[in-house]
Amino acid sequence: MSSGKRITVLLAEDHMIVREGLRKLLETERDIEVIGEASTGREAVAEARRLRPSVIVMDIAMPQLNGIEATRQIRRILPDSKVLILSAHSDETYIEKLTSLGAMGYLVKQTSAHLLAEAIHELYQGRMFFSPTIISKKRLKDAVRLDRKGKPKTTAGDLTSREMEVLQLIAEGEANKQIASELSISIKTVEKHRDHLMQKLNIHDTASLTRYAIIEGIIECNVPLKVV
Repeated sequence: MSSGKRITVLLAEDHMIVREGLRKLLETERDIEVIGEASTGREAVAEARRLRPSVIVMDIAMPQLNGIEATRQIRRILPDSKVLILSAHSDETYIEKLTSLGAMGYLVKQTSAHLLAEAIHELYQGRMFFSPTIISKKRLKDAVRLDRKGKPKTTAGDLTSREMEVLQLIAEGEANKQIASELSISIKTVEKHRDHLMQKLNIHDTASLTRYAIIEGIIECNVPLKVV
C-alpha cells in the first residue's frame, strides 16, 4: 500500500531488541520511515514533540512514564499524530483507557507481524485498528456514553436521513470537506449536522460516534476492525 507520502514513525519501546526487530520489519515497507526511537515514556513524549511523527508505536510498560500517560501527553500536544499501542496486555481496562485518551489502535505483541504495517497504514488514513483477539462489540459498547438503562440516549431511528448519511461518512473516515463534496452541501452545513449528532446522541468526539455507528450496524464491524 502506498499513499504517495512517507509515513513517519516513532518507536517507543523499552526493550532494544524489540525496537530493532520492529525497525527491521518496517524497513521493508517502502512508504514507512522510522524516524526515531524512545526507550522511556518521557523520551517518547520529548521525541514526539521534536520529530512530529505521523504514527507513534507505543508500549504500555515503560520506565519513568508509562505508555498510558505518555499517550495522554502526546495527544494533547500533537493532536494530528496517531498513537498505536503495541503491548503484551490485552486487558479491557487498558484498551478502554487508552482509546478514551485518543489511541487509535491496539495490537497485542502476539499478533502476526504483518499486522503492524497494516495497522500503521490504517491509522495514517484516520481509521482505528485492533488485534483480532481483542476486538468485540461489547468492548466498543462499553466505551459509548449510555443512559442508566445501558442504552444510547438516542437511537439511530431518531436521526434524520441526512444525519444518518453524515454519521456513516464520519464513521468511514471522511473529513468535513469530503462529506460536503459527496453530499453536495456546504462545509458549514456538515459541521451543523455533526454538532446535532453529538447533541442528540450525547456523544462528544468522533471516535465515540464511530463506535456508536458500529453498534447500530450503520457500518460493519469486521475483524480486524478498521474504523475512524
